[in-house]
Amino acid sequence: MLILGVLALASLAAWLYLAAAHGGFWRTRTGLPDDAGLADPPAWPHVTAVIPARDEADVLPATLPTVLAQRYPGRFDAVLVDDASTDGTAEAAAALGASRVVRARERPDGWAGKVWAMSEGVRAAGEPDFYLFTDADIGYAPGALARLVRAAHDRDLVSRMATLNTATGWERWIVPAFVYFFAQLYPFRRVARGRRTAAAAGGCMLVRRETLEAAGGLAAIHDALIDDVALGRLLKRAGARCRLDLDRDVISRRPYPHLRDLWAMITRSAYHQLRYSPVLLLGTVLGLLLIYAVPPVAAVAGLAALSALPAAAGFLAWALMTATYIPILRFYGLSPFRAPALPVIALMYAAMTVDSARLHAKGRGGAWKGRVR
Repeated sequence: MLILGVLALASLAAWLYLAAAHGGFWRTRTGLPDDAGLADPPAWPHVTAVIPARDEADVLPATLPTVLAQRYPGRFDAVLVDDASTDGTAEAAAALGASRVVRARERPDGWAGKVWAMSEGVRAAGEPDFYLFTDADIGYAPGALARLVRAAHDRDLVSRMATLNTATGWERWIVPAFVYFFAQLYPFRRVARGRRTAAAAGGCMLVRRETLEAAGGLAAIHDALIDDVALGRLLKRAGARCRLDLDRDVISRRPYPHLRDLWAMITRSAYHQLRYSPVLLLGTVLGLLLIYAVPPVAAVAGLAALSALPAAAGFLAWALMTATYIPILRFYGLSPFRAPALPVIALMYAAMTVDSARLHAKGRGGAWKGRVR
């Protein structure tokens, strides 16, 4: 019980830090000025949406019209890049009203597929003031683009984390935790205010063209599997000012109806995030166990053994964990009574991370729609 008590105290110390001093990662608002309080720009900039799409014919009817129909006071156009699709993506986009559909040229060695498609869109876009890099499965509420541009009045990158699907049982368990863990890794307030924390959400990234070019362009992140975080880091290193928020006006229409679909989404990039390092993999798994698994184990075991130290420290750490998870659940309209189960979901994420390393060892890491990287 003594060892368990010490581990519980270590976990409690970690949760005291996370809850009180880790950039308010658990808050669903960043504390930055509300978009509604931002003035219109003196002149609305030219924005070009760049939409990489690989086998997205099924989802485009739910998303592309919401992009093309944006009520934006300035000049706005869109380039959809057909990334070697085999399902008629280009034809579907044209039928939905897209006037600029380009087919990506053959991908050079060393380039990640999505980044190459993004660069092909940039090549076709000309010289707008801003690029809106957005995924083919992302839909936008009316006026969302104008709100993005207002928020970019003093920023070089404005990114919105899209509201993800929570229609099925597995989505309701896994998706809010995904957002919570992402925010824990990259606290949104620190993305906005500091220089050390850099990230973005790849579904919606409004980027100032001149800043991107000055930082080296997309070629500087040509091999990035996690393009959004890589882009955020590239721009931050160049001195860019960034902002990242949750947003209900930006909505992912991609369903993940089964556990295997969510599992594949996470295993695709988890080991890449750890730079393919076995040492970082081991540290991550041990860290997840300490922070998420120890509190409930110590609480229950300590209570059963009438041992005050592990029971008290475990329950306090578990309570802090639960309290910080509730805002994300409420953001998704889910019951706060789901929050105490977060340790179980964290263990599933640990298993997904290990499986991501296994897939990498088999040469199948980063697979997406039949293509590795």
